[in-house]
Amino acid sequence: MQRQLGLGSATAAVAGESIAVGIFLTPAGMAKSLGSPFWLLVLWLVVGAMTLSGALCYGELAGRFPRSGGLYIYLQEIFGSRIAFLYGWMCLLVLDPGLSAALATGIAGYAAYIFHWSPLAIKFAAGAVIWALCLMNILSIRVSAGFLRWTTWLKLGVLGLLSVWAIAFHLGAWSNFVPFVDRRSGSLPMLPALAAAMVGAFFSFGGWWDVSKIAGEVRDPARTLPRALLYGVLTVTGVYILVSMVFWYLVPLNKVTSDQTFVAQAGEILFGPAGGIIFAAIVILCVVGGLAAFMMSAPRVYYAMAQDGLFFHSVAKLHPKFNSPANAILIQGIIASALVAIGTFDKIVSYIIFAAIGLIGLPAAGLFVLRRRDRNRENGGPVILAPGYPFTPIAFLLMIVILLGLIGVRSPREALFGALVLATGLPVYELFRRRSV
Repeated sequence: MQRQLGLGSATAAVAGESIAVGIFLTPAGMAKSLGSPFWLLVLWLVVGAMTLSGALCYGELAGRFPRSGGLYIYLQEIFGSRIAFLYGWMCLLVLDPGLSAALATGIAGYAAYIFHWSPLAIKFAAGAVIWALCLMNILSIRVSAGFLRWTTWLKLGVLGLLSVWAIAFHLGAWSNFVPFVDRRSGSLPMLPALAAAMVGAFFSFGGWWDVSKIAGEVRDPARTLPRALLYGVLTVTGVYILVSMVFWYLVPLNKVTSDQTFVAQAGEILFGPAGGIIFAAIVILCVVGGLAAFMMSAPRVYYAMAQDGLFFHSVAKLHPKFNSPANAILIQGIIASALVAIGTFDKIVSYIIFAAIGLIGLPAAGLFVLRRRDRNRENGGPVILAPGYPFTPIAFLLMIVILLGLIGVRSPREALFGALVLATGLPVYELFRRRSV
């Protein structure tokens, strides 16, 4: 595949995928749990710093292994093809199509709020969104990247405008932040509050690592991807802090009853009776950008698996005219559309999240292996080493371990089921490995 994408497109992929519906839903739950503007700010900064540590680790890995496939490539180079295949199997079978279906259905659901669609129309609209993005990715990676850049910069502009609008017209009250440090009555005890809020913050940042999957199509990836990850995560952290504080400025914490009503209240204060419709349109814009980034990056994993002989050979073939991994893109579209039709994707994805988070942490742990195994730089080109090593991967892995512990304690059945789903890939791996010998 041709290296056509620059720093702007790569940065847009990081910020575009992370900033989706999460920032409109998580601040309410985080605020009610923590009960303090100060502690909400601290948590965003801490999770942002830990996420940035992971992004710096992935930046080094992207420079060392600048091939399309992202985590699959890193796991393969560090831990071998079996672990890498299990990650690819999980993405192919559950995670990628499930998240695609969830985001597409979210887009259609918010559109239905505006246009009053029936449940059947919502399913058709979600499928149409999936196939429109699939077609765009097949026809041209440059067009897809351009669409992603414009939607990302547009949503950043809209979120910034909302913040300026709220403050310039004095639509909220600074007294909502008083007391700033002391916690409100009714808040959860500190440790459970931090735990619940940390899970919400992590999932709001989720997806920044997917830009590494398009490394094979990025110009000068050893320099571009570390910078894109750095700029993207810093942008997301700043946006999340700003939007959370503006929401708190608009809506007193004692009037927040749920995530959805929190958004509706903020919309009504900003735009009057039409606030719900305007906010629905803004959410659609944010989620479309996130889905576009996700569907551009995800099929590169199946393409890399097929190149290694661990998936059907036809998936490794590029389209003769458009030079895109068309078969890999079609696979994601077909499975995601089927999940939209079935309508059980939320539960399916929830069962695999535990395993997914563990595999996301493994490449950062692999930096210790790489630094000990061989300090020579890959491909003879410059590699930007993760600054602050070994503290950088340690900070990221600490967040991963905390999240795994929280999810394992709260949802042990789902965690076990996710591990079993992952294990079903072992016999499939052996089958493809023998065929490729």
